[in-house]
Amino acid sequence: MFLQKLKNKLENEKILILGFGKEGTDNYLTLRKLFPEKKLAIADKLELKNFDKKIQRILKKDKNLKIYFNKNYLNSLKKYDLIIKTPGINMKEIKQFLKKRTKITSQTEIFFEYCPSKIIGVTGTKGKGTTCSLIYQILKKTKINSYLIGNIGTPVFQILLKAKIDDIFIYELSCHQLQNLKKSPHIAVFLNLYPDHLDYYQNLKEYYKAKESIFKYQTKKDYLIFNSEQKILRDTIKKSKAKKIPIKIKTRKDIPKNLNLLDLEASISVAKILKISEKDIKQAIKSFKPLEHRLEFIGKHKNIEFYNDSFATIPEATIFAINTLKNIKTLILGGSKKGKIDFTNLAKKVLKNKIENIILFPSTGQEIWKEILNLSKKTKKIPKKFFVKSMSDAVKIAYKQTQKGTVCLLSPACASFSIFKNYKERGNLFKKYVKIYGKKP
Repeated sequence: MFLQKLKNKLENEKILILGFGKEGTDNYLTLRKLFPEKKLAIADKLELKNFDKKIQRILKKDKNLKIYFNKNYLNSLKKYDLIIKTPGINMKEIKQFLKKRTKITSQTEIFFEYCPSKIIGVTGTKGKGTTCSLIYQILKKTKINSYLIGNIGTPVFQILLKAKIDDIFIYELSCHQLQNLKKSPHIAVFLNLYPDHLDYYQNLKEYYKAKESIFKYQTKKDYLIFNSEQKILRDTIKKSKAKKIPIKIKTRKDIPKNLNLLDLEASISVAKILKISEKDIKQAIKSFKPLEHRLEFIGKHKNIEFYNDSFATIPEATIFAINTLKNIKTLILGGSKKGKIDFTNLAKKVLKNKIENIILFPSTGQEIWKEILNLSKKTKKIPKKFFVKSMSDAVKIAYKQTQKGTVCLLSPACASFSIFKNYKERGNLFKKYVKIYGKKP
């Protein structure tokens, strides 16, 4: 029944898919399943040759498809009634190209409106992916039919076509996906709120407001799990109508040492709402492996422990990493900026923990070091600093400077784009050179 409602909704609309990455491809393939003969359009600033060859062949064969793949792709928007936008495209950039009555929607918005199943939505500046993965692991342990979807990497439109009422969807929700939602999940998890994405939003207030859709449309029958240790979150969720479940960080035994305790407590709270037994929860946690590039233990080489935390793109994430791991003597920091970043607390943590070696990438490396120097006037001992422009040089220095029996941590506190394509490339290069130089005498 829900599929028929969706078809009725879209049948007479003149549709353009805006943005053709992984999610845009999913939008196209799903619409083609629903409407084999319908005229559709796709627009993206990249040319067709930049996309997967199999997809290129499919698009070229589609006689009912109009393609706008070029730098002037936004000029096509005024020809269409309904635009399905991918999250990374900023509304401010496209506004001037729209007709007055053009409707803008997203894959996430459509999924929330028509999905017949329960949705567990997880948001927060940091920790979303790990929390979603841990919830999914717990549900799998109890053989609940569940799907891990959303910002974690799995587009949802094709999955919607086979959704059943007894399914449970664990949805990782970024601020971009939440921004225009008109419906909230049955169980909402709000982990934390830190300054981020200030290259996209005008100010913090606008960024925080985008996150509110996680609970904005909940009712008294829904649940809101939130980090009660953050004042800004306690204040933000006051207007929620849902049953509020506060979580606090507790020290627990027998858990992976590189697992964030806040993510753990949030996942346990979800499991309890779903009436999953303590035994199943404990077994799932025990077998859980943290996600790649999140405090990922690479191994012990030349008697030095190496950890890859490349996903730490804000100072708060790096501070958490320093608090979690013991005996860090070398820390690799720096990268590109996403708006204004305050490194004061990070510099304090570096000095307080007596980290001996700081390896710094451009362009924020100089800024971080300046903050450390400013604060170090109150202490006699400051770290050694090393400015580098490649991961190869960073790892070479790490091997040379790090004491045996201690830890070297890559946790940049910044985005990756000054040198690297993304945080994955940064983390993978770190792992590559750790292994290469670890084998050399």
